[in-house]
Amino acid sequence: MKQEVLLTGGSGFIGSCVTDELLKRGYVIHSVSIDDSFLKHQNLITHNVNLLNSDDLKDFMSKNKFKNMIHLAWYTGKGCHGSNLNMDWAAATINLLKTFKENGGERFLGAGSVSEYAFEYGFLREDKTPLTSPSLYGQAKAAVYNMGKIFCKSNDIDFKWARIFNLYGPKEKSSRLMPSVICSALRDEDIKVSTCTKQQDYLHVFDTARGIVDLFESDVNGAVNISSGRPTHLRDIVLKIAELTNFKGDIKWGAIPTSFDDEFVCGDNTRLVKEVGWKQQISMEEGLKQTINWWKTKGLQNVR
Repeated sequence: MKQEVLLTGGSGFIGSCVTDELLKRGYVIHSVSIDDSFLKHQNLITHNVNLLNSDDLKDFMSKNKFKNMIHLAWYTGKGCHGSNLNMDWAAATINLLKTFKENGGERFLGAGSVSEYAFEYGFLREDKTPLTSPSLYGQAKAAVYNMGKIFCKSNDIDFKWARIFNLYGPKEKSSRLMPSVICSALRDEDIKVSTCTKQQDYLHVFDTARGIVDLFESDVNGAVNISSGRPTHLRDIVLKIAELTNFKGDIKWGAIPTSFDDEFVCGDNTRLVKEVGWKQQISMEEGLKQTINWWKTKGLQNVR
């Protein structure tokens, strides 16, 4: 009998890749998503459930009684780091976890974030770096983590918290650094970026999805950084994209403001590599080639 898993947020940038990875491994997925048309597969069952409505959720969970859950859904729209909707999603996630337990849940993986951490520490470790983010998004995620790990321990539920770092890859929002640079380069327009002097930890979304599923299947509980473990200069990323697209125009450094102040943010991925057994498969250059090709063939025409 194939193992079943409840997946929320399965149509998003990360979630669609997690969906693909779970299907490759033979799972039957019950997907609660705002978009039920993103993929058709015999082992993918979609459900229309409002996770923010406690009555709808209670009814759905009592009828299905899932033993396994991967919860990725959250508000990630404009201004998400300061949005009051973070309060709603924190409350909804705690309610989801409680309802999961009441209906026989045994294994839960939640999507955490690098934004939980105090960035001034630079090299971020699960067991050492304080969770003192100044953003409402980061604090809401950290609150769910702190409550969830105690709740699950008290109720004999395996609790796994995938702390996801910076991502890139196909289908990323066009406003993000790599897609915006790629689109400008492919259109032979001036590339307008910040000074790009900072260093960040980036991981291809396919490797991130594998890390999430590897963690879910492992015996490891608690928080685990889903990161490359290596910092990359943002300027090097921009220059590599220009090289791979044969861009000959102007790169206007400092044309837009920086979106964050911290000069160095990198995740210690020791737990992911040594305890979970995950290995990175896609290098930055190979990942950029894949991403550029996706924008050439599928993405560029949809950007206005």
